[in-house]
Amino acid sequence: MDPQIAVCGKNYLLWGKRGMKKLCVTGMIFLLFMGTASLPGPIGIASADPGKPPDVPVKGMVTMVDVGAKSCIPCKMMAPILEKLEKEYRGRAAIVFIDVRNAPDQAERFGIKVIPTQIFYDKQGSEVLRHTGFMSEEAIVSQLKKMGVK
Repeated sequence: MDPQIAVCGKNYLLWGKRGMKKLCVTGMIFLLFMGTASLPGPIGIASADPGKPPDVPVKGMVTMVDVGAKSCIPCKMMAPILEKLEKEYRGRAAIVFIDVRNAPDQAERFGIKVIPTQIFYDKQGSEVLRHTGFMSEEAIVSQLKKMGVK
C-alpha cells in the first residue's frame, strides 16, 4: 500500500510504485508559498523553547490535542474555538494545538493521516477518542464532559 496523507480532507500520494512524488496543484502551491515562516506556538501550553512541541498528553489532566496547520481552512475555523476553550478550561483540561507545518515530526508521532485531527486523552494519558475534520465547540465540550471535566 502506498503511503498517503490527507490535508484538509484531500488525499495526496506521497510516493507511488515508481518512487515519483505526486502532489496536486494545491499541494504544490502550499509547499512553494508557505515557506518556512514561523507562527506562534501551540495554544494552551507554553514551552520554554518555542521550537519544541509541548509534552502531551499533560500528566494528570484530561487533554485535547488538535493537530493541524494554521493554513488549513477547517483548522482556521477551529482556532477561535480552541482559544476560547483553552481559556475556559484552563486548570481543568489542557487544550493544545500543534501545527504540523512547523513541527512535521509530530504528524508521525501522533499517527496523523488527515488534518485537522483531534485526540482526547484521559487523566492517565490513554487515548479515549480520535476525530478527524472540523469539530464544533459543542462536540468538544460534550466530549470533555463525558471525560469528567466540569
